[in-house]
Amino acid sequence: MATGLALRVSIRLRSGLSLRLLRWTPARRRPRHLVSCYSTATTATTTTAAPKLGFHLAASFSAKDRPFDPSTHVFHFESNPAPVTTRRPDSGHDAFFVSRVKGSDAVAFGVADGVGGWTDSGVDPADFSHGLCNSMAVSASTAPGPMTARKLLSDGYDAVCRDERISAGGSTACVAIASSNGLLNLANLGDSGFLQLRLNAVNAVSDPQTHAFNTPYQLSLIRSRWTSRIAALRGSVPLCDLPRDADVYHHRLRHGDVILLATDGLLDNLFHQDILRIASRVMVSSGAWTLTQSEGVRVADSIYTLVDPPRATSDEDGSRKGSATLQSLLATELVTAAKAASVNTKVDGPFAKEVKRYYPREIWHGGKVDDICVVVAVVCEQATRIQSKL
Repeated sequence: MATGLALRVSIRLRSGLSLRLLRWTPARRRPRHLVSCYSTATTATTTTAAPKLGFHLAASFSAKDRPFDPSTHVFHFESNPAPVTTRRPDSGHDAFFVSRVKGSDAVAFGVADGVGGWTDSGVDPADFSHGLCNSMAVSASTAPGPMTARKLLSDGYDAVCRDERISAGGSTACVAIASSNGLLNLANLGDSGFLQLRLNAVNAVSDPQTHAFNTPYQLSLIRSRWTSRIAALRGSVPLCDLPRDADVYHHRLRHGDVILLATDGLLDNLFHQDILRIASRVMVSSGAWTLTQSEGVRVADSIYTLVDPPRATSDEDGSRKGSATLQSLLATELVTAAKAASVNTKVDGPFAKEVKRYYPREIWHGGKVDDICVVVAVVCEQATRIQSKL
């Protein structure tokens, strides 16, 4: 744990809204519960006869003040025995990571959304969110002993608090650990979140954690030299949100499932049914899911060729122009849709709906311009894959 070098606080400093926020209330206490750029197809010996699962991952992102290019704003996580150090992606205040979990067959991945309002205090919000993700990637690949999503979040936060290069900041986070035995463990703090899609249906989702409207739970850090400045801006220092405040989820995975971890830039602009519609269109049109009269939607054998990365050379930052996998296509299609919705002033999205619920007299139409980031994992059975290649 980090010692008295810093005060850990929860501060909401979102900028760009004219809406008056509700009065801050203390956090409700919940039960304690280098980006690694490669896609994993993990295998391991298990005591059951159930097929082992592999996970094929990609990420896509778009900074709110930049145009989106799906050919370059994408990361392909390929099979690789070691993490690949990369330069910081052009994802604004949003960050992401993927890493193998040391001593196991599991893969860890997550997203973090730096709180943009810290810029008013002269702090780059990206330093905290990217530092958190880098620290979680390192911890997952090096820390001994069993690992859980909440422990990984705690390890990453402690590392950020020890890093004197990060002076202050805050972030939400959604972290997952998936194992080849089909267990998915997640920890979600704030208004980032996850969806689990299965055969044209939303199988599971996370609930956002908020203190008030547009005031999510968040990990925060203020060095002692920043305390007086923040107190002058805010009038007081609020209580802190910690990794132990994260909601913890446990789910079972199946062959053909799609797991999405996203920041609020995507979730504030696309309803869950919009996300399902886009993902289902990609899965069906690519041939990964097929429609049958007798079984309804089923997973097609062609999914194995769709998740395999084509032979190409990746750039230093993990991007690979001109090539695509099923997982990268899902990620870029979702970011494309969220980006379009964020600048659409005619069609109300989830954020506009929340504005009307909390502030009926406020006029807010369309989407919400924000940084957008999503990590997509496609689940495949390994035993079936081996047989299909014989």
